[in-house]
Amino acid sequence: MYNWQRENWPQFKFTTTNLESKIGAIMLKAGELKGKLAALPEDVSIAVVVEILVLEAIKTSEIEGEFFNKVEIMSSIQQNLGLSVLKNPKDKNAIGLSKMLIQVRDEYAIELSEIQLKQWHTSLLGNQKNIHAGKYRELKAPMQIISGSMYNPKIHYEAPPSARVPSEMERFITWFNDPTYLSPPVKAAVAHLYFESIHPFEDGNGRIGRAIAEKALSQGLNFPLSFSISMAIEKNRKAYYAALQKAEKSLEISEWIAWFLTMLIEAQAMADQMITWTIAKFHFYNRHDSILNKRQRKAIQRMFEAGPDGFQGGMNAQKYIGITGASKATATRDLQYLVEINIFKSHLAGRSTHYELIFSS
Repeated sequence: MYNWQRENWPQFKFTTTNLESKIGAIMLKAGELKGKLAALPEDVSIAVVVEILVLEAIKTSEIEGEFFNKVEIMSSIQQNLGLSVLKNPKDKNAIGLSKMLIQVRDEYAIELSEIQLKQWHTSLLGNQKNIHAGKYRELKAPMQIISGSMYNPKIHYEAPPSARVPSEMERFITWFNDPTYLSPPVKAAVAHLYFESIHPFEDGNGRIGRAIAEKALSQGLNFPLSFSISMAIEKNRKAYYAALQKAEKSLEISEWIAWFLTMLIEAQAMADQMITWTIAKFHFYNRHDSILNKRQRKAIQRMFEAGPDGFQGGMNAQKYIGITGASKATATRDLQYLVEINIFKSHLAGRSTHYELIFSS
């Protein structure tokens, strides 16, 4: 039996008594991240916001098994924000996804409405054929989450019949806009589960459901998020689906809320690391950009693009040649120069040498 089939649906039951420390930590960290962004120079702050949106776009899609080119996503977000772009985006799906995420961010303080949800859906999937973008599902066939082969399918979840969707969504939107107090992290957790349980659209429910969680949290905090929820969820994708499917079978959802709060804490830690990384990158270029040649700049930029987790295995001569097109002799001279001016630190590994960036002045 699924949650919507139970007698008291949608009266979710949960206790947060043992979660108060997590809730407090999330609220405190959200304010701290906002303060860090506000303290940055405007161009760096904008760069961080763009990076957060890029990560959210890429990770919320990867959760659903869809993969976008990072340059296309970044260019789409920059274009939608009215910023200058290095390359005009061509992927209409990337443009639509970026548009939706910016709508979510810009409209966080506005009451949720059916019009708003359908606008998000149109932005997200309006360029895809055979999808009724901007409309609730109407098919009579059951909306099921299935895995396995067509000969031996495994049904993980079945949503309410399409005929019930309009009334279920009207009740959901009323609940979402109700000022009755729930702490923002808890409301985000419940809102995401509640929306996913209805599964109102033919496609895109996961991405819009995570946007709803972001909206709930942003409204409660009274400012847009400075972190990507989907980044943490994608890292724990298997556990996410397991927790969600378990919660969709009951109205007692304390375990789901505890799991979701853990994801918010992890997402904030990742954002803190990313902001620190962005600041380090800003200061790095301020100190060193004028003494780098074109090849060195290109190789270092590729290392920065790998993000805080780092460039897999560090830089080496072979990678440097592949990135820059330099000869072996030129690569050796360039790398040695970067060591001499204290930008790279060399490490011997067997017969080869690899290099890592040095951030301290």
